[in-house]
Amino acid sequence: MDWVEGIGLFAGFLGVSGWYPQVKRVWIEGKADGISVPTFVVICISLTLWLIYGVLKNSIAIIVANIFALLMIASIAIGAYRIQSVN
Repeated sequence: MDWVEGIGLFAGFLGVSGWYPQVKRVWIEGKADGISVPTFVVICISLTLWLIYGVLKNSIAIIVANIFALLMIASIAIGAYRIQSVN
């Protein structure tokens, strides 16, 4: 891994960690007000395409960042959907 991929991995870590408060709010606090599930579905599609791009470019930073971002965003969307469908 060269330093450019290292920068990409660090940027990916920072970007993904920014979603943690939203995951916590949905799954631990059980609050989903203000969350648009369709928006998060579109973000999931976008991240999937970025993941495919990373695989095609053989970029570890893009692959890793988008796998973890996809997990975070999907968990927010699924959790928000569950909460909103009950209410």
